[in-house]
Amino acid sequence: MYAIIKTGNKQYRVKEGDVIDVQKLPGEAATVVKFEEVLLLSTGNTIKVGAPVLTGASVKGEIVEQFRDEKLFVFKYKKRKNCRRGKGHRQSLSRVKITAIEGGI
Repeated sequence: MYAIIKTGNKQYRVKEGDVIDVQKLPGEAATVVKFEEVLLLSTGNTIKVGAPVLTGASVKGEIVEQFRDEKLFVFKYKKRKNCRRGKGHRQSLSRVKITAIEGGI
């Protein structure tokens, strides 16, 4: 059984026991989170697709840790103009362990 959920304006394919990194969610470690935006639900040979989301379906997870991703460095350069500009960015993320998929078919 797997589901496709939407969180942080991105979509993730998850099943029970998976550990995924999503945009930072409110809460500390060991906080239970519930993803209501389930786009697709599959159990073996049966697939249910929402339009755009499935009503009554949800995915539960537990926050394992809050962390920051590695630094990305953006560098702009114009040749022969002595124009150089750099900027760094680190995204705040949450590591979530999927514990249950509810709202079976």
